[in-house]
Amino acid sequence: MFDFDATLPFMALQFLLLAALLNVIFYKPLTKVLDDRDNYIRTNTLDARERLAKAERLTQEYEQQLAEARRQSQATVEAAQADAKKITAEKIAEAQREAQAQREQAAVEIEQQKQQALRELEQRVDALSRQILEKLLGPTPAR
Repeated sequence: MFDFDATLPFMALQFLLLAALLNVIFYKPLTKVLDDRDNYIRTNTLDARERLAKAERLTQEYEQQLAEARRQSQATVEAAQADAKKITAEKIAEAQREAQAQREQAAVEIEQQKQQALRELEQRVDALSRQILEKLLGPTPAR
């Protein structure tokens, strides 16, 4: 069926030469371009992953710092509120002590004034009683 004369080895040689020529002219540069592109994509992907990891780390650090700052500010606010309550309680207690002292002082003064008024009233009652007796009984002999 097939005739294997000099054409077959010549065709095989042509095919090998064409394959070698295509390999040198077309496939090697194309493979080099594809390899370069693959390396470029790989390095950019690794670089992007590293940047993403770094960004995530920085985000996490900033969130931790923000949480710490919030805790500190909350603690500061709570401390300030506690101080304000303490100062308010002290001032209220002081005001109550002063008011109590003033009430006690006023009560003492009122009691003193009451006693003074009672003494004066007793003196006037005694004087009036003597005057009434003198008018009713007449002058009493001097002793």
